[in-house]
Amino acid sequence: MGFQIVVLWSDALIWLLVAAGVGVGLLIARNPPLLAAWRRVGANRVGMASATVLLAFILIGLLDSLHYRVQLDGKPGQKATYAIEVLSLLDVLASPLRTRNEKTYSAPFATRLYAKESIDLPGQGTVRDYPRLKYGGQHLGEREDEVAADAGLTAGRAVLLALLGWLAVAGLASAAVRQGSAAVNASGWQKIWRGETAFAWNAVLLTLLLILLFAVPLFWLAGQYHVFGTDKVGQDVLYQILKSVRTGLIIGLVTTLVMLPMAVLLGIVAGYFRGWVDDVIQYIYTVLNSIPGVLLIAAAVLMMQVVIDTHPQWFSTAAERADLRLLALCFILGITSWTGLCRLLRGETLKLRELEYIQAAQAFGVSNGRIIIRHILPNLMHIVIIALVMDFSGLVLAEAVLSYVGIGVDPTMTSFGTMINNARMELGREPAVWWSLVAAFSAMFVLVLAANLFADAVRDAFDPRAA
Repeated sequence: MGFQIVVLWSDALIWLLVAAGVGVGLLIARNPPLLAAWRRVGANRVGMASATVLLAFILIGLLDSLHYRVQLDGKPGQKATYAIEVLSLLDVLASPLRTRNEKTYSAPFATRLYAKESIDLPGQGTVRDYPRLKYGGQHLGEREDEVAADAGLTAGRAVLLALLGWLAVAGLASAAVRQGSAAVNASGWQKIWRGETAFAWNAVLLTLLLILLFAVPLFWLAGQYHVFGTDKVGQDVLYQILKSVRTGLIIGLVTTLVMLPMAVLLGIVAGYFRGWVDDVIQYIYTVLNSIPGVLLIAAAVLMMQVVIDTHPQWFSTAAERADLRLLALCFILGITSWTGLCRLLRGETLKLRELEYIQAAQAFGVSNGRIIIRHILPNLMHIVIIALVMDFSGLVLAEAVLSYVGIGVDPTMTSFGTMINNARMELGREPAVWWSLVAAFSAMFVLVLAANLFADAVRDAFDPRAA
């Protein structure tokens, strides 16, 4: 069976960002001041622990950014036709989670549905009982009371596998440290655990151990149970969490990169040239700040949605339609969220332009553009990098809020916001369906916390005023 590669606009942006990241890394390697700052980030244990968690989320997002369509069966000689559904590499790896849907709600590790239904039993007529799940705990057969013992045994095996994998990675790290050490008799293990390495290997390895001890048993058990339960339509909640990661990463990264050029350009221009240029730019971002952000975003999203609804011929699949709305939301958030960084860069530029070496360059007739590129911008990069990292977590939370009020991503696209929005009515049931909300909130909390901790490490390394 063949397939057709599908490249969504968001996929192209994500892989361009990956390529840009590699290019920036090569530039940093050739720039001693930047290399020294990033080495300080690498030596920060909290920063490297949070970076390890972020890399796990990024890996999930990249796997979900390789899309394709399956070729449908047809007669020989006919033109190939492909399915409407667009799948990703993550969908293939998580196929058991995607395809094994139940009828409706079921609790974590449950073997029966969450609500009673009328069931026809041979010889007993119609009775009210909790129906058996089609997939959750099906391997137990009639031994439904052994869920705890079976899950514990399976988790124990998975923990052993995780430990073996971690020991292999730790051994490679130890060998690399020993090979790079000047001391002949130095032990890589000792240098790592004593914190004697320039890079915080101990924090990375400990965080990786925790991730493996959590992830390996989780996904092993997910092949037998619905570890986070199922939602109203019987879809596995763990699968929804995995699909939400890519949406959160796109919102955080693409939106930040949309607002960054505008904020940097206008902030530097306003602070350097002052006068009427400064007045115009201040007027623009003051007007934007005076309008409630949610109202401005809602109006833009609704207008964009009208354009999408009136041009259905633009999209061959529902995934393309949802992807365009996601990118439009990123651009709208970026256009409306640049004012804070712009104001900050304007104030810093006002201070820098009064320094002696800037005035000396002006006295020698150096052009304004050259002064900005060679002297102003490099001294503002620590603010730009700090804002770039710190705004990421705020934008992930913003998407959750916007999707909660119905003006976020397309309803067909899974995100933390849509999961929380769908779960709010489930809390009104009796008994309450709590697991969807708890799972979405926990995953978003871990992502945002890791981003904030990494941002703190970057700030400490790049801020010249830090001790």
